Amino acid sequence: MTPTDAILQPRYTGIASFMRAPIATDWTGVEIGLIGVPFDGGVTNRTGARHGPRGLREASTLMRAGNQMTRTMPFQLARIADLGDAIPDHPYDCTASIEDLTRYFHRVQDAGIIPVSAGGDHSVTLPIFRGIARDRPVGMVHFDAHCDTGDQYHGCKFHHGAPFRRAVEEGLLDPKRTIQIGIRGGLNDIDLWKFSFDSGMRVIMMDEFTRMGIDAVIAEARRVVGDGPTYVSFDVDGLDPVYAPGTGTPEVGGITTVEALAILRGLRGIDCIGGDVVEVAPPWDPSGMTALTGATILYEILCLAAESVARRRG
Repeated sequence: MTPTDAILQPRYTGIASFMRAPIATDWTGVEIGLIGVPFDGGVTNRTGARHGPRGLREASTLMRAGNQMTRTMPFQLARIADLGDAIPDHPYDCTASIEDLTRYFHRVQDAGIIPVSAGGDHSVTLPIFRGIARDRPVGMVHFDAHCDTGDQYHGCKFHHGAPFRRAVEEGLLDPKRTIQIGIRGGLNDIDLWKFSFDSGMRVIMMDEFTRMGIDAVIAEARRVVGDGPTYVSFDVDGLDPVYAPGTGTPEVGGITTVEALAILRGLRGIDCIGGDVVEVAPPWDPSGMTALTGATILYEILCLAAESVARRRG
């Protein structure tokens, strides 16, 4: 499952797949699956994240075989393939779509595949958790401008502002092993994210992030998640919109791309059991910069997952 030959070809050639990995219809032997989740039925503002997987695939053809900063060669460490898209059968019904995606990620888990996914809005992380965490709760490093621990909104419990409340309630996410980084922006309800604090999540708002500095944030993330199984979820609106304008709910004053990449690389050694990049909405960014940023972050998460696979093999 190595894309070496594809990587040696000009990057503008061939059918675009995630990281130019082989496209697999037979999942046998795949250890890490790169998966598109083109669903944005849970957004509360601007739509467009349904186009994220296609935009991220195209941008990810710019990724290369090795990570120059960490010297990680993910495709030498694990058998990696593009599994295509997880497509809900009921795209106009948010609740039914989450159930459709749950069944897909149960199949991924049953196949023993670590999912590294491209959304889609942040509601898609809940069905991913229902697959990878159905045997025990997992920890999480979460980059975002929003905690996404709200409750129902206009009668819907499964919108993109509530997946992690639902995940804790369902016993999938351990709140005491969860850190949320980059939180900021105005609120209509000043206590909207009360669930995060009451349940024991470590919330680092942007003011504290700035005071702490990158090294301290890395140390705190590693302390919180410890040695247990950990998921990395990256909402691109955690970045300042100058780096990721193509997203549904941008908030100024966010993380820089340099800071984000440094923190991800600082997580090396955690037990990474999957990850995602969500809320990339290409129609809001004709320049393509948001998709390139998202693809680069997805590659860093892939490196973390591949190193974890190699460690488990001994």
